Amino acid sequence: MTSPPAQDSGIPRLYQEFAEWWHLLSPPDEYEEEATFFWEIFAGESDLAPQTLLELGSGGGNNASFLKAHAQMTLVDLAAPMLEISRTLNPECEHQVGDMRTIRLNRLFDGVFIHDAIDYMTSLADLSQAITTAAVHCRPGGILLLAPDYVQETFVEAVCHGSHSEGVRGMAYLEWTYDPDPSDGLYVADYAYLLRQGMTQVTVEHDRHLCGLFERESWLQVLDQAGFAAQILVDMYDRELFAGIRR
Repeated sequence: MTSPPAQDSGIPRLYQEFAEWWHLLSPPDEYEEEATFFWEIFAGESDLAPQTLLELGSGGGNNASFLKAHAQMTLVDLAAPMLEISRTLNPECEHQVGDMRTIRLNRLFDGVFIHDAIDYMTSLADLSQAITTAAVHCRPGGILLLAPDYVQETFVEAVCHGSHSEGVRGMAYLEWTYDPDPSDGLYVADYAYLLRQGMTQVTVEHDRHLCGLFERESWLQVLDQAGFAAQILVDMYDRELFAGIRR
């Protein structure tokens, strides 16, 4: 078992050295129901169904593989290896390497989407920067949709696991999500990966993800300060999502 390097770059190992395993950990076809739900929010909550969407923290492109049927997608992620994976799935979409806190594309979109990549904002300052980026790219009357895994009020410790195989490769994982210090506004997701190449060669790796954990009211305040009239929606997994209309 190897120890994870410090997350100084803000990019966990999964999105760098293990990016080629992403679609075994998280197969695209498992996103159809969720992406359909997201599109219903985009189409139903904004003044017009979006023709253009910007996704910040788009990762391997799983949500985009379904959302692109409805709107022209521009995909931004900090991890270049994940964008390479996304390009194989979404070759018709524009891809840009960039940090959601600072990237500026100098154009407006009908909607902006940040899935659970928003979890990697580990301070309110980071969160504010990401939502400001969304604001400067969202036209007046357009919509921002945020889908964090947790707000502080809904956080519970959890363990989940799974496995998938593809030809001679296979991957099993265990994810342990917990909050070692409830006072610091952070939680930890520790992953163990079992990676199989061929029939007998298996390696075991550890990867730590550090995530922000903010009160519901803090989310709403940051959205308001950035120029969004926001509401809370609940998805099929009982997660609280934030949908904001750009003023």
